[in-house]
Amino acid sequence: MAKKTYPLSRVYQLLEPGPVVLVTTARKGKANIMTLSWHTMMEFEPPLVGCVLSGRNHSFDALRITRECVLNIPSVELAQQVVGVGNCSGKKVDKFEKFDLTPLPAARVAPPLIAECFANLECRVADTRMVSKYNFFVLEVVKAWIDPAKKNPRTLHHRGKGVFMVAGDTLKLPSRMK
Repeated sequence: MAKKTYPLSRVYQLLEPGPVVLVTTARKGKANIMTLSWHTMMEFEPPLVGCVLSGRNHSFDALRITRECVLNIPSVELAQQVVGVGNCSGKKVDKFEKFDLTPLPAARVAPPLIAECFANLECRVADTRMVSKYNFFVLEVVKAWIDPAKKNPRTLHHRGKGVFMVAGDTLKLPSRMK
C-alpha cells in the first residue's frame, strides 16, 4: 500500500477530539452561546476539561473575565442550530432567540444551561497558565446534568470546513477498568 503526504493544515481533521459542544457564557447580564469542537478530557475526578477558544470570539473575553461557563452537549437533532450558532457573533445577536434555544438556570455558575441539549456541564476555570500563549483553558466540571429521557443520543463531530461526522454504533468490548 502506497501512502501519500497529507497537508499539515488539515491534520486537525484526523484528530477530531470529541463531540461538538455549545458553550454558554454570561457577562454583564447577557448570556451568549458559541460552538466549540476543540476540547479534551484531562482528568477524571475531579473532571477537568481542556479547551481552546479563539481570542477573536466574543465568548473568549467572557470566559477569561468571569472564569465560568457551561459545556452543553447537543445531539444530531440540533445540527442546524449548532452550525448557525458557530457562524454568527454574540456581539450582534441574541443566539438563544435567533436559534430558538431555551436557557435554564444553572446551579453553580451564572451562565445558563441549554434545555435542548441532552447533557450540560457547569464549569469553572481551574487553570489559565496556557491562555495567553495558546488560548487554552482548563475547566473543572462542578455540576453535571443529563436528560434521562434522551436514550443513546447521537453526537456531532467536526471534521473541518463544514463537514461533520455523526456518532453511531456502540461497541462493548472486555475491559478491566471499573
